Amino acid sequence: MNISSAIIHAHPGDIAVVQAGLAALAGVEVHAVSPEGKLIVTIETDDDGSNVATYEEIGRLQGVMSAAMVYHQTESEPEMEVSVEVRR
Repeated sequence: MNISSAIIHAHPGDIAVVQAGLAALAGVEVHAVSPEGKLIVTIETDDDGSNVATYEEIGRLQGVMSAAMVYHQTESEPEMEVSVEVRR
């Protein structure tokens, strides 16, 4: 499993179109939008190839000027993740 986050820069007049396009992509979630056209998203995919394909699809969306990955993590066995509990 791949988890990444990105900042998407959209034309300010196309924010609604970009949000709709992002909502249609599997594994993509929009977390914040600014009036200037910056969107913060997370992307979850099954593998590296799907991750690259999703970024390519984002780049082709009408109104998108750029997409910059900010964070990326790969979990080879997500079902084996260790949960850490903080106690006070």
